[in-house]
Amino acid sequence: MNPQDPFLDEDKALACVHCGLCLGSCPTYLETGNENDSPRGRIYLMRSIQNGRLSLNGGSSPVTHLDRCLGCRACETACPSGVAYGQLLESTRDHVEHHATRSLYQRFLRRWVIDTLFPVPWRFRLATWPAMLIKRMGLESYLPARFRDALELLPDTPSHASLPALAPCPVQPSRGKVGLISGCVMPVLYGKTHLATIRMIHRLGFDVVIPPDQRCCGALHAHGGQLAKARNLARHNLQVFEDQDCDHIVVNAAGCGSTLKEYEHLLAEEPGLQQQARAFAGKVRDYSEWIMEAGCDWLERLEAHRRDGWTPPAPLDGPTTFHDACHLAHAQKITEWPRRWVRAVAGDQYVPLPEADICCGSAGSYNLTEPELALSLQQRKVRHIQGTKASLVVTTNPGCILQIRAGLLKQGFKEIEVMHLADYLDQALESLAVECQALPAHQNQ
Repeated sequence: MNPQDPFLDEDKALACVHCGLCLGSCPTYLETGNENDSPRGRIYLMRSIQNGRLSLNGGSSPVTHLDRCLGCRACETACPSGVAYGQLLESTRDHVEHHATRSLYQRFLRRWVIDTLFPVPWRFRLATWPAMLIKRMGLESYLPARFRDALELLPDTPSHASLPALAPCPVQPSRGKVGLISGCVMPVLYGKTHLATIRMIHRLGFDVVIPPDQRCCGALHAHGGQLAKARNLARHNLQVFEDQDCDHIVVNAAGCGSTLKEYEHLLAEEPGLQQQARAFAGKVRDYSEWIMEAGCDWLERLEAHRRDGWTPPAPLDGPTTFHDACHLAHAQKITEWPRRWVRAVAGDQYVPLPEADICCGSAGSYNLTEPELALSLQQRKVRHIQGTKASLVVTTNPGCILQIRAGLLKQGFKEIEVMHLADYLDQALESLAVECQALPAHQNQ
């Protein structure tokens, strides 16, 4: 390690007083009980790497414990000192990826699959074709275990949707213009969720802009130790959306949303972009956040209809629970708003989920790079879901949907549905509009 080239902000690292209040919120520590797999333990490892006490390579390498971190940032929620753990982790992983020696498989996985394939929708879509063919032909058993586990994550029927550059509100004049982040996984596997999101924005009276030249938000790169690539993507997206002059920018993937809201930090070393990044981040809203701001009266109407005896259509009409996406609950600090929407529809059928904000093991690409711990966390989540007796799980992130659904199927719970909040509300509102016209398709207020 070159002491003239420190990678870690020592002041931010020293903010950790090692009180241990983060231990109970850390998923990996809960699973392993190893102090090196805890937030305070990892911060100690980070500082030891920086000051040269630990080497990245060799028998006592700390890389294993840093790799095991999900980056869920639950420790930030629990920390009384306000330690910016996510920022410390990203800068450390960037150093690790440029200095540590990895196996050939891990290099292939991180450099080609995660950094090159996943962030580009057309490449990702192309890669899903042979994978889906193998699934449909029942050939998974002939593959190595690590590839079988990856295939299990794919939905049986991915929904691709071609999105227009502009989707004007059917009723004009509109209330404004909302940009939509298309993302990487969403348009390939959950195109219907994008369409449901667009319909909700239309119901609230706004035009929708989906710039075709937007790129990956940079979350996979920032979380995986490729900060230079993440910054390049951030610079590009700033310009793309500045040209659109949107009132707000809505994102329906929690992991993307947290990165987009932190562009100012990501581009901190570029003073000329700080004002632009700050303005951009100020417009970004998670789906659950934006619909609460733009349509809180609809929430009240849903609650009133539920109290009056309205029953949502299947599969929304059974016991329902909610799982917190880590980067919505911990990075964006949004927990109550999505729950209020779910409770408004489910009514007395809503069932709280124990450890709802403990990571399910998806964590972007974690279930590929750390499959054993990801499996343990997946099983832990499924046990809690089973304990609620819920027939439906609602969440706000595509990775969570893939991970939880795969875990439920693996353990034989085929009857339990997993649904994005946007699809959940779209079905509920469509039912109300068709049955009683209680919620008009547009309110120009």
